[in-house]
Amino acid sequence: MVLLDGYSLTLDEVVKVARGYEQVDLHDEGREQIVASRKIVDKILEEESPVYGISTGFGDFSRIFISKEKREKLQKNLIVSHATGVGEYLPEDVVRSAMLLRANSLAKGYSGIKLSTVEMLIAMLNRRVYPAIPAKGSVGASGDLAPLSHMVLVMLGEGQAFVAGKLVSGAEALAQSGLQPVTLGGKEGLALINGTQIMTAVGCMVWQDAVTLMKAADIVAALCVEALRGTRTAFDPRISQVRPHAGQVATTNNMLRLTANSPIIQSHADCDKVQDAYSLRCVPQVHGASKDALRRVEETLLVEINAATDNPLIMPDTGEAISGGNFHGQPIALVMDYLKLALAELGNISERRTNRLLDAHLSELPPFLTAYPGEDSGLMITQYTAASLVSENKVLVHPASADSIPTSANQEDHVSMGTIAARQAREILENVRYILAIECLAAAQGIDFLAPLVPGTGTGAAHRVVRQAVSHLDEDRIPAPDIQSIYRLIADGELVAAAEGAVGLLRIY
Repeated sequence: MVLLDGYSLTLDEVVKVARGYEQVDLHDEGREQIVASRKIVDKILEEESPVYGISTGFGDFSRIFISKEKREKLQKNLIVSHATGVGEYLPEDVVRSAMLLRANSLAKGYSGIKLSTVEMLIAMLNRRVYPAIPAKGSVGASGDLAPLSHMVLVMLGEGQAFVAGKLVSGAEALAQSGLQPVTLGGKEGLALINGTQIMTAVGCMVWQDAVTLMKAADIVAALCVEALRGTRTAFDPRISQVRPHAGQVATTNNMLRLTANSPIIQSHADCDKVQDAYSLRCVPQVHGASKDALRRVEETLLVEINAATDNPLIMPDTGEAISGGNFHGQPIALVMDYLKLALAELGNISERRTNRLLDAHLSELPPFLTAYPGEDSGLMITQYTAASLVSENKVLVHPASADSIPTSANQEDHVSMGTIAARQAREILENVRYILAIECLAAAQGIDFLAPLVPGTGTGAAHRVVRQAVSHLDEDRIPAPDIQSIYRLIADGELVAAAEGAVGLLRIY
C-alpha cells in the first residue's frame, strides 16, 4: 500500500503503482491537510472578493467576476471546455502514474479541493478505471490542461475510460466499478487540471525505462568489445579517478566486471594494437555522461512528484490564496530535453559500433558477419535500420522547450512544451532499444565467429540469453524477427537480469 501525504512519494513507489498495480490510499496527514485547505476555500467562496479561479473566470477571463450561484457551473464548464486533446491515448502506466501524482499533489494541502473528490480519484485508480486521455494537446504551462481535463471528465461521469481493457463511456466505467460521479465545488476543477502531472508521469516512466536501457547499453557495448577483440586498457579505473564523473566511474566499473575472465580478451593481450576506436574506448565517457544526465532527471522528478503545482495556492498558515506559476512545466521540460539528448547519444555511439562489426576492413571478422559473403548479405541491412533510427532521433532531439507559443489571448505568453519533450523522450528511448538490439545481434554473431574462444563472465551470460532467443545466422533469413526478439530482451530487462545474475548489480551512478 502506498500512502500519500504530498511530501514523501518516491519514484520507486510511482513505478510500483503505475506498473505493479500497488494499491493507494491517503495518509492521515494527507487527509488532514486536504480538509484544512478546503475550509479556507469554503470561506473564500462565502466572500464577494475576486480570487482567481474561485470567484473569477480563467486565463484571459480572470477579470470577470463570477457570482456565488454560478461557481459550481464554472468548475464543470472548465473541465468540459478544456477537454480538447487529440491523438492516440496515453498508455495505461502513464495514466495510472498521472492519477497517482495528481492525488499526491492534492494531498499536500495547498489546493483547496474536497476530500471526497481526492478519494474518488484514488478509488478510480485502485479499481482500475483508466480515463482515456489523448496524448497531444498540452503546451506544458497553466498545467497539462487538456489531458488532465480528459482525466477529470470520467470523475464527472463523462468522457471515456478503459475498464478491463475495453473502452466505454465515463458513466458506464463508473457504474461497472460501483462508483458515483462527483459534483465539483468551487476551485475543484482548477485544482484537478492546473498541474504538470501528465508530463511528469511520462517522465517517470521514461526514467524507469532509461535505467534499464543504460545498463543494457553497457552490456551490449561490452559484447561488442569482445567481438571486435578490443582491449580493457581503456577501462583502467585510474583513468576515471582523475576525471571522476559519477557516470564515467560507474560505467568503467561495469565494463570491467562484464568482461572479466574473458578468454577472448586474454587471447590477444599481447597484440600490437595500441588503442581502440572511440566508440569502444570512450564508452565510459559517453555512456557515463548520459547516466549523469539521468541522475539530474531523477533529482527533478523527485521534487516534482511531491510538489503543489496548481494556481492559486491556498496557504494553510495564513488562509491566503496566492496566484503564482507553479503550473509552469519548465523544470520538467528542460530535463526531458536533456534526457532526449542523453538517450540519443547512446544510440549514436551504438550504431557506430554496429558499423565496425559489419565492416570487415575494421572488424577482422567476416564481411557483414556472414560465412557466405556475396551469396548472402548477412546483417548488412540491419545497420541501415540503425542509421535510420539514429537520424530520426536527431530530429526528435531538437529541444521542445526552446519553443513557446502564447495562449489565452497572450495572458499565458510563455509556455514550456514540456509534455511534448517528455513524449519525444519516450519515442527516442524506443528507437534506442532497437538500435541496441541491432548492435547486440551483430555482436553475438561476431562472438560466434571467435569460437572456441568464449566471452567473459557478464558478457558470456548475456551472449547465452541472446542465443536462447535468437539462433546463430548460418545463412540469410529475415532479420526483423531476430531484432524484435532482442528488443524484447532489452525492454523486459531480461538481458540486464542475465548479466547481473553473473556479475552483480550494474551501476548507473
